[in-house]
Amino acid sequence: MKTAVSIPDEVFERAEQLARHTKKSRSQLFSDALKEYVARHASEDVTDAMDRVCRELGNRKDEFVSSAAHRILKRSEW
Repeated sequence: MKTAVSIPDEVFERAEQLARHTKKSRSQLFSDALKEYVARHASEDVTDAMDRVCRELGNRKDEFVSSAAHRILKRSEW
């Protein structure tokens, strides 16, 4: 899909430099950047993925990790 957007000149220049450096087209660079931005800001997707992983791993308790976490939390200021 083609679209037109307005961006500050400085951002455009830096994007042009990055596109040349990474040997990507400007379109590919902007598409990759927007995909990353959307993924980073889709918190419900991240939460869903983390919940899925937790379900798959189950409720196994690692004594070493629990002990280390306990020691760190005791030393942390809340």
